[in-house]
Amino acid sequence: MTAGVRRSVVAVTTMMATFLVILDVTIANVALDHMRGTLSAGVDEITWVLTSFLVANAISLPITGWLTDLLGRKRLFIVSTVLFTVTSAAAGAAPSLAAIVVARFLQGLAGGPLVPLSQATMMETFPAHRRGMAMAIWGIGIMFAPIIGPTLGGWITDNWSWRWVFYINVPVGALAVLLAWLVLPEPAAERPEVRRIDVPGLVLLVVGIGGLQFVLDRGQREDWFASPLIVWLSVVAGIALVLLVIRELRAAEPVVDLRVLRHGTFAVATAAMFVISIAFYGIMVLSPLFTQILMGYTAMLAGLVLAPGGLATLVTMPIAGALMNRVDPRWMIMTGCLVNAYAMYLMATLTLEASYWQVMTPRFIQGLGIGLTFVPLSTVALSAVPMRELGHASGLFNFIRTAGGSIGIAGVATMLERGAQTHQARLVGHVSLYDPDVWERYHRLVDTFAARGADLATAEQQAWAHLYELVQRQALFLSFVDDFWRLVWIFVAVVPFVLFLGRRPRVLPAGEPERHGVAVAEG
Repeated sequence: MTAGVRRSVVAVTTMMATFLVILDVTIANVALDHMRGTLSAGVDEITWVLTSFLVANAISLPITGWLTDLLGRKRLFIVSTVLFTVTSAAAGAAPSLAAIVVARFLQGLAGGPLVPLSQATMMETFPAHRRGMAMAIWGIGIMFAPIIGPTLGGWITDNWSWRWVFYINVPVGALAVLLAWLVLPEPAAERPEVRRIDVPGLVLLVVGIGGLQFVLDRGQREDWFASPLIVWLSVVAGIALVLLVIRELRAAEPVVDLRVLRHGTFAVATAAMFVISIAFYGIMVLSPLFTQILMGYTAMLAGLVLAPGGLATLVTMPIAGALMNRVDPRWMIMTGCLVNAYAMYLMATLTLEASYWQVMTPRFIQGLGIGLTFVPLSTVALSAVPMRELGHASGLFNFIRTAGGSIGIAGVATMLERGAQTHQARLVGHVSLYDPDVWERYHRLVDTFAARGADLATAEQQAWAHLYELVQRQALFLSFVDDFWRLVWIFVAVVPFVLFLGRRPRVLPAGEPERHGVAVAEG
């Protein structure tokens, strides 16, 4: 097998595992109602199917580097893929709510390391002059899976059963295990020996990250700090995370190596990815809600609004990967952020009478911006870290990306609901029968409902109900507009920070060895 073919097989192998993990974050969402009926669970109870996975995933992501030191990258990848496949089958066969929640928690623990492992493997397998393209290939799975997840999950649930949402992981996971066993390389860099387990750090990590993820996932549903549970969990998580940082900076063998942040370019790129992830995942929530609630789109049509954005990302990422050898990544990242900001500006200026194409166009433009942002930012971040620290850096980088996404989802959902209430309170003050326009509209509605067979009292009630619905719809629309404008400024705010990234790594010619396992920076 030639080196080029071997690298291609490695890319396919790591992509399969990565795609499955990211897909499982979103694919089960649309099947919750079907699960609720089968498992005899309440609406609030069934959401634990999602929460348990997200909490476990958030816990295992940042310890990937430590687990890699403990087991080795290839062995950890195979073990994680096997466990992810087995727990997927267990989730599909679950006879009760408790069983599927436990299976999903274990599935999240097993799947967490696969994303940073695949990224680190791609970075080491591909030579320095092709790492931009490697990150483009890897990014396709990261960006495309959440887009296709709800549509694919809905189709599987409607045509087969919700259990197949999990069963489809089994054959793909089994193939990934076989290929990993045959072709996955062992890291070239020497693996540090783990002599002892940082138990206090591990406990603080589980409490802090688990509590934070629970608060972000359930906060809006529990009315945030009006809930004593959310208050106490926030306090406990905050204290645990502060103690975790102190502990890990002092420990000789930390479970989460925060020292990788001493590399300035990596630290700045990670911070930029955190902010961008807030906006990106916020968009993923707002777009389908906007089209389905306000525009009256079906779930399938809402998916078709998202699809062009995913297609644009698929096209742009390889182009961005190829340009990494020719263009300073900082200019690509800034361009991508400004393109995303422009897309959000277009969303903020839509009206409720917008056509499908007017709604789809900003999503397509945003897809272009994501491709130009994600690939160079990931490449620059990990290229600044020596190979021996790549596992720790990749785990931390992806954890920060995931944490930003959780904050983005929770933030936009909260501001959307609270904003709608604020706008509604303001708009209601302008709906008065003393206003000639309102009076005329009210009587036209009464006449319309009376013409349909309602008596006068019922027609008047229906007219008021219709006016109230109009006010609610307009208030929600204005809240969407506010959120879109916030996303505009989030993307714009990232641009100045990009200037603090290190200069473009000098891409070494094919065959030239790297010094200390990392490309040498220009200048």
